[in-house]
Amino acid sequence: MKWPIEDFNALSETIVQFAARNGADEVEVGLSEGSEFSVEVRNGEIEKLIEAGPRGVALKIIIDKRVANASTSDLCGETLSHLIKNTIRRARLSNPDPYSGLPDKEDILVQNEDLQIYDHCIPDLQAEDKIESAKKLESICLSDNRIQNSFGSSFSTSQGHLIIANSKGFLGSFRQTSVSSGVYLQVGSGSSLFEEGWYDGSRNLKDLMNPESIAEKAIHRATRLLNARKVPTQVVPVILEPPITGGFLGFLYGCINGGNVYLKQSFLAERLHEQIAHESVTITDTGLLPGAPGTRPFDGEGVPTRETVVVKKGVLTHFLTDTYSARKLGMKSTGNASGPNNFYLHPGNVDPEKIIRTVDRGLLLTGTIGQGLVPVTGDFSRGAFGLWIEKGEIAYPVAEITISGNMGDLLRNIELIGNDLEFKRSISGPTVKVSEMTVGGT
Repeated sequence: MKWPIEDFNALSETIVQFAARNGADEVEVGLSEGSEFSVEVRNGEIEKLIEAGPRGVALKIIIDKRVANASTSDLCGETLSHLIKNTIRRARLSNPDPYSGLPDKEDILVQNEDLQIYDHCIPDLQAEDKIESAKKLESICLSDNRIQNSFGSSFSTSQGHLIIANSKGFLGSFRQTSVSSGVYLQVGSGSSLFEEGWYDGSRNLKDLMNPESIAEKAIHRATRLLNARKVPTQVVPVILEPPITGGFLGFLYGCINGGNVYLKQSFLAERLHEQIAHESVTITDTGLLPGAPGTRPFDGEGVPTRETVVVKKGVLTHFLTDTYSARKLGMKSTGNASGPNNFYLHPGNVDPEKIIRTVDRGLLLTGTIGQGLVPVTGDFSRGAFGLWIEKGEIAYPVAEITISGNMGDLLRNIELIGNDLEFKRSISGPTVKVSEMTVGGT
């Protein structure tokens, strides 16, 4: 049999047809190819450099509701033939699952050009220029005598082409690019050493912060922690900086993910259509935001992405599901088989500086340490550091503290939401003021 290895559209259809002829009831195949570049620089020297051109195929076979999955990076015909036949044999040996099966036929896809997720400038960027950018970024930071050491700077690019086909007639593809750069620095001495920095990422090269801007941000975030103090344990208002808000939203995503919900591994499993947050809180997941990090026309099962309002004015309105978890819950897939698309808290209309001025005594939380998150209960407890606020002004940095509480309480106690939302990662949020949280200290 001839396998059209160089034509991925034709190859995906050939794999589906070959599997069906050999006994598969349902077939799903994902083909991917691309290129990746990453350089890490430390103290002016290249510490790690990776340049790769990965290709691969992922296969799902279903026979009598019995499922088997397989993958390979070897796309030669003999390997593909063996992979398909072996996966069919394994499917026949697995246990049937009434909820298994390919997605139902869905709507027309959004055209890829509407999504602005591919930048032709990124593949044209030369390796020497990427390396030089990383070196320049670190060099600018180390020229500041307050910086004790560098944990390294980086510059990365990627481009990818994904094709998904299945035996229900779906065939879709898209190309995407990304570029990112960042640096992490060490300040302080003795027991008061801190690692801080800044990272920026984009789908398009023109939107990436230049080395000077990233360095300025990283130096500011690191040096503001110098001479940190301890504070006694107390319950105070806490302001979450955007990266911290994003971290808590990542915790929340795990709690409204369909897989955790049907397994009852979430404190929100029985809370659909109930008020779970302050009425100012609206949270959305969308794969259709032009140029954003998590934008894609369809998910890993070929289900079109969409805009799903997860929390509307504080009410939990949707869980986020793939096909399997949706069937377990008696729902329809929200197009989240690949995880969060662009999952974000809608911004408010208050400047972050004005939010700080509303706090008489409290914490501006700038960093956390460790995990300490329990989806089943919503409880959290993490090491932390930040800036102490007195009478509406930043007073001094604080460290060696913990923050603890419950995600449900945090959502209900949101008082103010900032206007500084930026889409730098697939999970994003603006500055947020929480009316009270336990800060553990001396």
